[in-house]
Amino acid sequence: MKRSLLALCAGLLIAGLAIAAPGTIEGVQKQPVNVSAIAMFMVFVLATLGITYWASARTKSTADFYTAGGGITGFQNGLAIAGDYMSAATLLGLTSLVYAKGFDGFIYTVSFFIGWPIILFLMAERLRNLGKFTFADIASYRLDQNRIRTFAACGSLTVVCFYLIVQMVGAGQLIQLLFGLEYNTAVICVGLLMMVYVTFGGMVATTWVQIIKACLLLGGGTTLMLLAFSKFGFSFDNLFTQAVAAHKSGIKIMAPGSLMADPVSAVSLSFALLFGTAGLPHIMMRFFTVPNAKEARKSVFYATGFIGFFFLVVIILGMSAIVIVGQDPAYFEGGVVGGKLIGGSNMPVMHLAKSVGGDIFLGFLSAVAFATILAVVSGLALAGASAIAHDLYARVIKKGNVSSAQEMKMTKIASVGIGITAILLGILFKDQNIAFLVALTFGVAASVNFPVLILSMYWKGLTTRGALWGGIAGLASAVGLVILSPAVWVKVLGNAQAIFPYDHPAIISMTLAFFVTWLGSVTDKSARAEKEAEAYEEQYIRAQTGLGAAAASNH
Repeated sequence: MKRSLLALCAGLLIAGLAIAAPGTIEGVQKQPVNVSAIAMFMVFVLATLGITYWASARTKSTADFYTAGGGITGFQNGLAIAGDYMSAATLLGLTSLVYAKGFDGFIYTVSFFIGWPIILFLMAERLRNLGKFTFADIASYRLDQNRIRTFAACGSLTVVCFYLIVQMVGAGQLIQLLFGLEYNTAVICVGLLMMVYVTFGGMVATTWVQIIKACLLLGGGTTLMLLAFSKFGFSFDNLFTQAVAAHKSGIKIMAPGSLMADPVSAVSLSFALLFGTAGLPHIMMRFFTVPNAKEARKSVFYATGFIGFFFLVVIILGMSAIVIVGQDPAYFEGGVVGGKLIGGSNMPVMHLAKSVGGDIFLGFLSAVAFATILAVVSGLALAGASAIAHDLYARVIKKGNVSSAQEMKMTKIASVGIGITAILLGILFKDQNIAFLVALTFGVAASVNFPVLILSMYWKGLTTRGALWGGIAGLASAVGLVILSPAVWVKVLGNAQAIFPYDHPAIISMTLAFFVTWLGSVTDKSARAEKEAEAYEEQYIRAQTGLGAAAASNH
């Protein structure tokens, strides 16, 4: 049954690619269909389907499905975390930001990185020692199981859905552009593959897809960086001098300020990226896949190194593209001056790949970009399915009276449901500006998940009432303020002036979440609140020692 379904999905994808044809994207010229890109894409798809078939034989319990039995090493998990975190926005979006803004783009890139020391020093060990499958296991450790699990699952699903929209729309536009597929067909292909990986292979398949993707991205990005950097004699002085001469803003690209001139927006965005990273459910879930807290710390150490290195690669790629792509008329419609970059503003790195490596290297990098998106959406789908099946179904609805087989069945149903939802959302939001959804995703994670998670681990006084009040306040303010911001109220809804003047609300919504959580907790004088405070001692011992934590399975 599993083999036939995997074969069917592979056949559908091959058929979809077979009918691909060149066309236009809303008036923007597509790249010619790249045969090498499609060939490499198919190699990746078939290889990962093989991994999924292998993983399905090793996925026999809920622990296998959610956490790969806790048998992933720190190094492997570090690669998988890097693969999960470095989305197509890293390769395409951040490179194009450096290409357009120079040093400001570098500052923006660093913002995505600075959350990892917090995870390493404050969270990784306690996450592994206190949790079992999901972040809700930690938040509800000594609080009311039903209410906190319901809230945590809803918060996780909110973040997952917003992030899935971003990834699915990005996947559809990228594949539409590079492979010649229609947008809806591209979104359906990604959704089908995601459902196969998660439903049949669980965390084992998802982990190895992420590891392969991370290796391809690191290897491909580094190779492209070396090829481009060689054009400048591997000299930073030559690179930056020529970039300043070639860019329309001149020496201004070497100074900060043009991208985030407003200090409130800058601090608010920093809050979202810094603390939102520590509240992303698909990232938190990865700490339960290792055998113990020591390997969890290693995971973050390796992931930080891989991600930091790649962000440095991105800087060189963006600056090199200013000179190599920005001065080549072949990559512009209407000439270099005043012309538009073919394929849109996110394509400099792809044009750079073609310029220094030819069509074959462009094909390879296109396949890597697709693999990047596929790995991220698989991780998101698994986090969402676990929230539905483990937190809501098994713990809240069934009160723990459910067998492993029943929970596994519900998880697979949830995986398919999330896959279908992701496809529909990707198609529904096709023509929307999705930039605000990225900020909303990190803002919600920083305002809803992070405060409850960090306080549940470190503050004895946290109560169920405080966690619920603070979480709801964070969720409502984060979503509400983004809707009232210029990104949505003006650019999407077409109003003349925004009610809330800043695009990034985390400085307010996260602060409000912490304050309301504190207020709700310190004013709670119930008997339950006293018991929750007393239970903190037991939680603290387990957090520090790992006594009673779930152990890795032996397979």
